Parts: sequence; C-alpha cells; structure tokens
Amino acid sequence: MLRPANFGFNEQTATSNAFQSQSYELSKREIRAKAVDEFDALVAKLRVNGVQVTVVQDTDDPVKPDAVFPNNWISFHRNGTILTYPMAAPIRRLERRQEVIDELAKEFEINAVFNLEKFEDENKFLEGTGSMLLDRVNKICYACLSPRTDESVLDHFCKINGYKKIAFQSLDQNNKQIYHTNVMMALGETFAVICLESIKDINERTLVEHQLRITKKEIIDITFDQVLKFAGNMLQVEGKSNSGIESQSYLVMSKQAFNSLSEGQINQIKRHSEILFSGIEVIEKHGGGSVRCMMAEIFLPYKKRN
Repeated sequence: MLRPANFGFNEQTATSNAFQSQSYELSKREIRAKAVDEFDALVAKLRVNGVQVTVVQDTDDPVKPDAVFPNNWISFHRNGTILTYPMAAPIRRLERRQEVIDELAKEFEINAVFNLEKFEDENKFLEGTGSMLLDRVNKICYACLSPRTDESVLDHFCKINGYKKIAFQSLDQNNKQIYHTNVMMALGETFAVICLESIKDINERTLVEHQLRITKKEIIDITFDQVLKFAGNMLQVEGKSNSGIESQSYLVMSKQAFNSLSEGQINQIKRHSEILFSGIEVIEKHGGGSVRCMMAEIFLPYKKRN
C-alpha cells in the first residue's frame, strides 16, 4: 500500500472515471490530510486483524494525486514475477517507481520484471488489477474493456502469464463504459461479487456467469446503485483469527460499500469470509476509487532466511 503524499482530484482521469467528483467543501490541504488519516486507519484495521501490510511512503515530488492506488501500475505473482502496466493518464505514469520494487526486493524474491508500459506509445492501456480480475488458482482473467483496458494488451498479459481471457463490455446506467473491472466485480476464493446487469450483452453475461459457476464461485449480484457506492471494489485477504494461530479470510471494503449491502448480501458474503470495512469517504469522492484499488496484493515468495 502507498501512503499518499499529495492526494487530490485528478483532472486527467476524470473524463473516463464517472466515480470521481470534485468538491470545494474542503481545501486541498484538508483533502490531503484527511486522505492520509483514512489511509492510516485502514492500515491499522488490517494489521489489528493479522493482515500483513507493506507500506511504502509516496514521495512529495513529483506530485502524484493517485499514488494511493498502486494496484493500477504493478502486480505481483507467485513465481516471483512482477508486471508494470501502461497507464492512460500521463500524470499517473509517474507512480511507477523503481524504488518501490527495490524496497520489496529486500523481503521478497523477484525473479523477473515485465514492463508493459511500451504500449503507451501506441495509446494502448491496461491498468493492472484495476483493469483485470485475476482468478489466480484457475488462471482466468476477467476484464471489462474500456479506454483504460485494451484487448490487445490484455492478450499480451494472458500470453505471458498463461491466463485464459474472459473479456466483456460493462456499461453503467448511462450506457457509458465502466472504466475498471474492479469497480463492478470482486473475486473471492469461493464467491464473486458482480453487477450482472452492467453486462448488457446476453451472450457475454452468460459466458461470465458460466465461467464463475464452473469454477465453483457463488455469485453475489449487486445493483448499479451499489456499484456507485463501491460495493464492487472489494478484496479478499488473509489474516489471523482472534486466537492468532489459525488463518482467517477477510473481505475488505469501505464503510460506504458495506452500508449499501442488504442483509441478504451480507449473509451471503459471511458464508465465505468475514467482513472488514473502513471509512474512506474523501479518497472515494475525490479519487474515484476505493479499498480494493488501494491494495496491491503481494504473492511473491519470501526470501529464504539464513
């Protein structure tokens, strides 16, 4: 997770992110301060529940308003591979920092780094695990296509990593392409939270549902209104139980997302995972992303201790 230094509204991303909004109720300084407080509270909640969190501090210069969302520019894999991704907004390309990789290399084994940012020269983008939902066990990549998710780059990712591609169109209530897959869909080990009505094409919707069912994932369907409250932007993580011995699965989400869920949906989720939520209203409002975007899950193997 990247602790933000200069969080704020990003004009370069607002054209394709309908979840972003600019507010003048707070000064830029207040927005930055509140974003840091929200970030720290989320990290604290994860850690108190036994979730291991690696925090890297963002740098003051250059200014990177969306640095708090690292999952868009980097992903980590069990074979020791790292991928970095082509970003649509030029200012977001500044978030790709070798220092972050160097910091992780102190603790984790890194065997290879694939840099996909060369596709920016062709105006083709794939924004990490914002653009893609990865079923890492079954090697399936779910992706809704948009200006930030180019199918040819998606094909390149799948070829490198040996994934099967499930690509589709996801549209909001105004028939505008949803900018990232991870705002309309969240994938757990045994379940999937997804806004099926956003997949207008019946054949594509059937394909997605079929793939989820044959991989034994219970479908938890959410509405457009819940998507707008970031109920699709969740991540399942592993922590320790209260005893501190056994592992415990948690589905992490924002307070706004949790409050949007029905009792039935909460009960569905709890059949698979405990729920953790934290208030990040300022980050959601001004950044147009939520909890899942703030976490780049690390699957790299740990270095062997002498």
